[in-house]
Amino acid sequence: MDVQLLNNIHSPADLRALPREQLPALCDEIRAVILDRVSQNGGHLAPNLGVVELTVALHRTFDCPQDAIVWDVGHQCYTHKLLTGRYEQFDTLRKQGGISGFPDPRESEYDAFIAGHSSTAVSVAAGLARANTLNGDNHTVIAVVGDGALTGGMAYEGLSNAGQSKDRLIVVLNDNHMSISKNVGFVARHLANLRARSGYVKFKHGLTKFLHKVPLIGKPIYRFLLRAKQRMKYALYDSSTMFEDMGFYYIGPIDGHNLRDLTAAMESAKQIEQPVLLHVDTVKGKGYGPAVQNPDTFHGIGKFDVETGKPAPSGNSFSKTFGETMVELASEHNDVVAITAAMKGGTGLSPFAEQFPERFMDVGIAEEHAVTTASAMATKGLVPVFAVYSTFLQRCFDQLVNDTAILNNHVVFAIDRAGIVPDDGVTHQGIFDVAMLNAVPNMTVYAPSTLAELPLCLKQAIYGTSGPVAVRYPKGDELPCDVEYTPDGHLYTLFNPDGEKPKTLLVTYGRTFCSVMNAAKRLNENGIPVAVLKLTRVKPLPKGVISLALGYYRVLFFEEAELAGGVGEYFGSRLVQRGFAREYEIHAIKGFVPTCKTDWGLAQVGLDTDGIYRAVAGEACTSEETDE
Repeated sequence: MDVQLLNNIHSPADLRALPREQLPALCDEIRAVILDRVSQNGGHLAPNLGVVELTVALHRTFDCPQDAIVWDVGHQCYTHKLLTGRYEQFDTLRKQGGISGFPDPRESEYDAFIAGHSSTAVSVAAGLARANTLNGDNHTVIAVVGDGALTGGMAYEGLSNAGQSKDRLIVVLNDNHMSISKNVGFVARHLANLRARSGYVKFKHGLTKFLHKVPLIGKPIYRFLLRAKQRMKYALYDSSTMFEDMGFYYIGPIDGHNLRDLTAAMESAKQIEQPVLLHVDTVKGKGYGPAVQNPDTFHGIGKFDVETGKPAPSGNSFSKTFGETMVELASEHNDVVAITAAMKGGTGLSPFAEQFPERFMDVGIAEEHAVTTASAMATKGLVPVFAVYSTFLQRCFDQLVNDTAILNNHVVFAIDRAGIVPDDGVTHQGIFDVAMLNAVPNMTVYAPSTLAELPLCLKQAIYGTSGPVAVRYPKGDELPCDVEYTPDGHLYTLFNPDGEKPKTLLVTYGRTFCSVMNAAKRLNENGIPVAVLKLTRVKPLPKGVISLALGYYRVLFFEEAELAGGVGEYFGSRLVQRGFAREYEIHAIKGFVPTCKTDWGLAQVGLDTDGIYRAVAGEACTSEETDE
């Protein structure tokens, strides 16, 4: 790849020294690098292609890291990383040990705050800006927020609060027309460009100060001019007045691919002595035809062929199986309703949405709203199924407790990406849902181990269980299993080796069961007899499993979830209550998991076949042991 400009940019200072006439060529190089790398590593393509000029303008205008840029969600930060000294590392994007696909201040001083979940940037920026004010720091904080993030309520909480401040804060609304805007026309755009010019800003502030000093008639004239301006804007704009009502000085919309207009608007925003909302129009996927035509498909994508735009072939997955089962159930039962929070494709619900559009609801990035809405539907006899990634369910604890569990409403939570999640890093690991759900009264949790078991669990959750119920399953395909297993719908299954009953029992659930069975086979073949207890329902524990475990001398629990508050801890406490005083060990995840592939992550926490074998056989484990 011919990269002549980008390889000489090691910091934003190098970018600012670049002649203006070379910037379009630089933007072309950035797009080519992003396209090449995402096609090989996977990642968020369309969002990043859409903010190339915007990012270049930000780093040309502001002095980072003294001026802080906060990226909402963070999946549009690739250009930012390329311009802040990480070009030579860019081949490692989203790889274990490489650079993250999201901002992370542990990775670079130019990443002002960690990001991974949506609608948080304004709140982060407001906190940083207020801290600057209190510390006497005159630098600017910039929050870059996509219009999709404005489907999340936290964004409005941040805007409402930040707009009332006197801090040096600029919110850049990156509007790629996927959510909120309409075409505002030539006149509105022309006036927006006039308002963004520094001369206009200086004149307006000068006139305001002058009129406020004129005795008697100054303030009435100012109020008259302000009302006249607002009436005209109401006729031309659809969003500016909302932000101004919150306290922001509104600039825009600005062409997000015109570097001259962008830098002029940003220079003007720096001069305004109140929070500013800079509205920028961009094209999601710009520069790559397939991404422009199918921005949803190329929002987050795995490997694909650049020439054709076709993704690499994908095999079976839990998400796909879930989606197929939902279509089957909805065909048979009119009360089944599917809900998602801006993850229709990722959760496998696209076929459902096409066949049953009236029974499908995409609430946007508003998981809390989804839970409460689902609970209300349940009171009217519907069976709402909320498909959500484990990491995003973390946002819904209050709604799980107050709006669902207290009333014992029958809502089904299809928890995708449970356990270790490849590539997306620490903010997307699905390891905390078990501990969270364990704390919620009335909650039932199923954990299928294989693709064939998922439909059984989902049907049981929908029509065989009352109250709130979750079915959790991992991303991708099931793990290979050396022992034949045919699910029978039972809440638990005991696997004993041939011959006498062993002294050691291995307890597990979810996809880890496959690795446990592989390790058990090897252990039994090597003269270390073990039995395996597979839990299909992990909350409440099936009747009889504690009594069963009491019959063994040594019990080891293997769990692909956070140890603290997990099923293993609860299982062990029940054993102790029943007088168990022999050997009990929990092998689970302790703390955060970095960017990794699934197999590497499982090996690091000792939950692959080899790690389980070593744990039982008494050999040293690969993960660090602590007393915490």
